Amino acid sequence: MIAIPGNVRVWLATGHTDMRRGFPSLARLVQESLKRDPHAGDLYVFRGRRGDLIKIIWHDGQGACLFTKRLERGRFLWPSMADGVVTISVAQLSYLLSGIDWRMPQATWRPQASG
Repeated sequence: MIAIPGNVRVWLATGHTDMRRGFPSLARLVQESLKRDPHAGDLYVFRGRRGDLIKIIWHDGQGACLFTKRLERGRFLWPSMADGVVTISVAQLSYLLSGIDWRMPQATWRPQASG
């Protein structure tokens, strides 16, 4: 796991995002749609249309980072589009990445076999 400083804010972009986008176009989306600075050290999380894929961009002060996670089963729980942008804690992000409801943490499905 990559260590994320405790003072970092985590922003969820509501709705769905084209997952063909890379760091430059996601950073532009942060600037234009969310009115935030993508190089300020915060994490920005985007979800694909199907809901099983997310991308996270983060500028750690040394360079740009792009993380991707696809769930083998299920979907990432996401706020409604009416919310615009939602801020969550680093702990809630950890739940989200584990496929757990970040609003009410409970363990969900776990893979039984690989391959």
